[in-house]
Amino acid sequence: MKKSNTIVITGIMLLTLIACNDNEFLDVQPSKETPEQALSSPTAATELVNAIYNKFLSWNESSFAWNGVSSMTSDDADKGSDPGDTGGDKDLMDALTFTSTSLSFNEVWEGNYQGIARANQALNYLPNLEIEEDLRNRLIGESKFLRAEFYFRLVRMFGGVPLIDKVPNIQNQDDINAANTRVSKEDIYAFITSDLNDAIEVLPVAYTGIDLGRATKGAALTLLAKVNMYQGNWQEVLSLTIEVMGLGYSLTPEYEDIWKEIGENNSESIFEIQARGETPNKGVEGYFVTQGARGAGGWGWGFNTPTEDLANSYEDGDKRKDATIIFRGETLWDGLLVAETVSNPRYNQKAYVSKTMESFNGGDWETNKNVRILRYAEVLLMNAEAAINVGGDAKTPLNLVRDRAGLEDLETVTLMDVWKERRAELAFEHDRYFDLVRQGRAGAVLRAHGKNFVDGKHELFPIPQAQIDLSKGQLIQNPGY
Repeated sequence: MKKSNTIVITGIMLLTLIACNDNEFLDVQPSKETPEQALSSPTAATELVNAIYNKFLSWNESSFAWNGVSSMTSDDADKGSDPGDTGGDKDLMDALTFTSTSLSFNEVWEGNYQGIARANQALNYLPNLEIEEDLRNRLIGESKFLRAEFYFRLVRMFGGVPLIDKVPNIQNQDDINAANTRVSKEDIYAFITSDLNDAIEVLPVAYTGIDLGRATKGAALTLLAKVNMYQGNWQEVLSLTIEVMGLGYSLTPEYEDIWKEIGENNSESIFEIQARGETPNKGVEGYFVTQGARGAGGWGWGFNTPTEDLANSYEDGDKRKDATIIFRGETLWDGLLVAETVSNPRYNQKAYVSKTMESFNGGDWETNKNVRILRYAEVLLMNAEAAINVGGDAKTPLNLVRDRAGLEDLETVTLMDVWKERRAELAFEHDRYFDLVRQGRAGAVLRAHGKNFVDGKHELFPIPQAQIDLSKGQLIQNPGY
């Protein structure tokens, strides 16, 4: 019975307690202590929460499979690499010919539930630890924000999923059933909303020093706005984005600087995966090297490459094109010449880590550059889209984004104008496929791009067959799979 019910219970037990070295943010290693010993540490509370952040550095959470599911499925990205290198199933992601046994879906499912397990573990212990109340409340808020992000990834991919809101007891049949039973996507969104509202109440507006990069009130408000956008709750999106716009964020003057090491945690940053440039580097596992230029003169595997369609979609003079796409034969901002002999004509520049700088540290696998998750530019675009839907000023926020890109202001703004700006601004930031689905035009756009999108099926991805098998058939598959 225990084996058949390991769907999301695996790894959720007390063995998921994590300890830190020197209490450095994200510098976490598996604990070799008993739970009682670990929790007696004066830094135990922070270490529990650091372990949740640390999950975003994992291969199965933010790297190869996630790029396949969220990016290669869209019209922004091709599989790339060499024709004979499928990346396991990335060719199937690209063509939308994947099935429920495609390994990427199981990897991202497991990754997100492992993150949820860490959040639940922290939330289980934090109320009972002897720490200062403000710190306790803040750490609870961080844990709920991070749990909300994991569930947001899951609900956009799969729709309704099992809702695990506590540390399960594998001897308790109700907990086992909950781990093996999907609730509705509306229930998941309601749970995410509750977590984020709780986080908003207790998180600070900003951090300094070693805490820079932890979840803030602005991050919770922005994620909540995005959650409401995907549900079509436009009045809430408008109100939430206006609140974020009053918190002091501003656009980075030069778009290309966002993606350099010097652009980490800047005035535009709302939430980033923190990749510390220390030894070990503690970066996102494989994020840089899997997307690096492949072949002679290259530095990576060559996957997740920008499409010709994306390159052609930029307006003349749009600075975002060159900042987003590495072109074969060009000299990059740091002086690196991209050899004409690399395998693919284009690569993802947002994933590039400068190989000519000391900060690279020789770390191909765990690179030291942050991955941007929430940015102020998206807040402006959500605000513009909400204004079009419920009434208000869409021109001002949209044109702020366009101005930074070096483009002329629009005198009138349509919904399609906002959608075009989202594509240009947010390419390779893991939203394009989900955007097309929520906009109701995924089928038309992706079929025109040559992808095998089936209406009524591909709006959601398949529940991993491995998880259905572990549940002994309790998990119900999505339509069409």
